[in-house]
Amino acid sequence: MKTDVHWFRRDLRISDNTALHAAWYGSDRLVPFFCWDDAILKAPDVGPARVAFLLRSLESLARNLESLGHRLIVRHGRPEEELVRLCRETGAKEVHTNRDYEPYARERDLRVHTALEVEGVLLKSHRDSVIREERDLLSKTGGVYTVFTPYSRAWRALPVPAPLPRIGGPRTALPADWVSLPLPSDTEALGHPLRQELFPAGERSARQALDTFVEHRVFDYETARNHPADDTGTSRLSAHLRFGTVNIRTVLERLSSARAKATTPAQVKGADVWLSELVWREFYIQILANHPHVARGAFRPEYDALQWSGKDAWFDAWVAGQTGYPIVDAAMRCLAKTGWMHNRLRMIVAMFLTKDLLVSWQRGERHFMRALVDGDLAANNGGWQWSAGCGTDAAPYFRIFNPVSQGEKFDPEGTFVRRWVPELRDVPADRIHAPWESPLLPSRSGYPPPIVDHDVQRRRCLDMFQAVKGKPKAAEKEEETE
Repeated sequence: MKTDVHWFRRDLRISDNTALHAAWYGSDRLVPFFCWDDAILKAPDVGPARVAFLLRSLESLARNLESLGHRLIVRHGRPEEELVRLCRETGAKEVHTNRDYEPYARERDLRVHTALEVEGVLLKSHRDSVIREERDLLSKTGGVYTVFTPYSRAWRALPVPAPLPRIGGPRTALPADWVSLPLPSDTEALGHPLRQELFPAGERSARQALDTFVEHRVFDYETARNHPADDTGTSRLSAHLRFGTVNIRTVLERLSSARAKATTPAQVKGADVWLSELVWREFYIQILANHPHVARGAFRPEYDALQWSGKDAWFDAWVAGQTGYPIVDAAMRCLAKTGWMHNRLRMIVAMFLTKDLLVSWQRGERHFMRALVDGDLAANNGGWQWSAGCGTDAAPYFRIFNPVSQGEKFDPEGTFVRRWVPELRDVPADRIHAPWESPLLPSRSGYPPPIVDHDVQRRRCLDMFQAVKGKPKAAEKEEETE
């Protein structure tokens, strides 16, 4: 009897799962396996929201497997040791898993491969979480793309594979006496007590979010995506894609079907803009895979020499949502409470930390990874480096958002600010993004004054970059307020 193990990691679903399907289809007995890895649970950038999402998704996965007659085997320890032990117990000669492109994951998988090879067990890894892997798209000179636009053009020129079917039931049931640890009842047992709201998790929640978005909201995405007060403007699928409770193939198939039903150019544009955001996800994954140094420093190494002069007290005020800039503070308070932040706000607060407060992007990156339910190394790192001006853009350092004009443009009535900064709930819309212009307002509300002057800090930021880069070219603008 051929026994295969499927090792779940960032693919917590039973549908459209490449490695799971291969293990089930090619064996007489499937062993679904998950390992609590202390190296991940105790990593400095892991946070309660992400652990809670993982735990709830595992609960959903276990129920879904049970509904088909399978049983999830859960162990705790080093994967290379637990997988060897499991293969000895079960007689498995193949372990299937879907590839992970982060530096730690690649090192871990190499250890697992070596340990299993000694036992005569084959580790088979599969492409699953991306459509294009890091060497699939190459420029005419044979190099990997480091600029998004040509990467996106090449990405779109190739077909997208269809989703895989859901696995069926077991051909041979697992023995009841095979040891499996119970899933903990809460995240406190895993060392991460949850104090944030719980983001909907699991495969069913992922499917519901996808259905709602592509059936009702994707056509308005081009404009709605920039307004944080509109809870329906974005898909809310980022955490599901990060943990694999839905597969990118499934998402793209649904998007393609929705786009085919569009009846106006504006609706087509909405679908195409969302596709572009999904391609950005793969772009940053291939940047991390091909240039792993970005996990430790700037994509452009010369920017590692930047002299960040921001104060610790400024960073603390930014984390607490007490900077005196309402759109920034509302975003940071939302993050602290929910573990999630709207993408437009992520850009605003990241640029404010780096270019107004002159605090290193790496401090902000680490805070986001700890706080976000969808914390993903590739996407988070890419976004922070884009905002800080040290990433893949050709000349991005002079892009500096004005937090007041950003608030006025994307939260014009102050709806989002009032939701998260109750001190300002009675401030009229024409003053809510710059309450200090009416001196009595902050004094009455208790809301703090701005901790820095944007115009002064913008000039200091440009000087900081120019000290490393040199004088800007005449054609370069000094400020960009998207």
